[in-house]
Amino acid sequence: MRLAIRELWRRPGRFVVATVILTLIALLLMFLGGLLDGLVAGSTGALRAQRGQLIVFSTTARNSLVRSRITPETRTQVDGVAGAVNVGGIGSVQLGSRVPGHGPRDLVPVVLMGYELAPRGLPATPPPAGEAFADSSLESQGVHRGTTVALGPARTPITIIGFVDDTRYLGQATLWGSLATWRATQSANRPGERVGPGVVQALVVRSAAPHAATPAAIDAATSGATTTLTIGQSIDALPGVSQQQTVFDQIIGVTVVIAIVVVALFFALITIERTALYGVLKALGASSSALFWGVLVQALIVTLIASAIGVVASLIVAAVIPPGTIPFVATPLRLISSIAFLVIAAVIGCAFSLRRVLRIDPASAIGGGQ
Repeated sequence: MRLAIRELWRRPGRFVVATVILTLIALLLMFLGGLLDGLVAGSTGALRAQRGQLIVFSTTARNSLVRSRITPETRTQVDGVAGAVNVGGIGSVQLGSRVPGHGPRDLVPVVLMGYELAPRGLPATPPPAGEAFADSSLESQGVHRGTTVALGPARTPITIIGFVDDTRYLGQATLWGSLATWRATQSANRPGERVGPGVVQALVVRSAAPHAATPAAIDAATSGATTTLTIGQSIDALPGVSQQQTVFDQIIGVTVVIAIVVVALFFALITIERTALYGVLKALGASSSALFWGVLVQALIVTLIASAIGVVASLIVAAVIPPGTIPFVATPLRLISSIAFLVIAAVIGCAFSLRRVLRIDPASAIGGGQ
């Protein structure tokens, strides 16, 4: 093992090609993961920010917030279920917003959310009518505290009184106001979707001690008029989220396979070049396992160097990209998992060199090298 490390130190040029290729693979792997996390975060932030454990949709909505309608009578039934400690309505409407300083046709898509139970980062009492908190990604669009944006064809004025992080919904920035603001804005801009007094799109249920049977109890209490999902299930039901994850996971899997092939080919070639050297070392008493561990240590060091470069590059990209532009997020979990994938690829790739190392015969190897 000491010989392997000494070779890396004294002859680094031999490993430059492998390091460069693995660095490119590490960059690709981490950038793909960052894009996936960014896309998912940009679609699910509004749901992940909820402090409740369950979301209650109407059965006919097929788990869609836009199509769901919960009447006051249904809400009363949900309130009566044991375990539903706090129940709050939520509503949403997707509209184009006109931001001061933008052109008359330069609309910024937003989702106005009305809430009762405060999501993470928002005050317990919703803002007064006509006011809202904005997702921080809107700052890149020139929206600041005190800015008044005009929503929809009716140009409903909404004044921004603060910002909240990581609450985007379906790839769009969100505005968070009261249910009264949501109803008035929806009625003015989407008359066909106007809701009656007390009607909301869905209910957020917060329980002090969540129980697995609570969703079924809620749906039973409403006689099947509702479909109750956990926050995780509600996120999975969002259009495109699971498909995005599947596609990116497949691409990431192919990238890991490519890393395995690169490591296997490179260190197989190095093993062939060192056949005579390994023969001498075996003749001097070195075991095949010791020789293989030397190859593995070199592969791991090269992989960790490539991974470190990939991590630094990912953090720099995440820091310089303005919020609300390219959906890229460099999370510690994603970076650690990418390094783990590369390390596993290095180990598997080196395993292909093990058989060749085991088969080296000192006499034939030394004789062949003369």
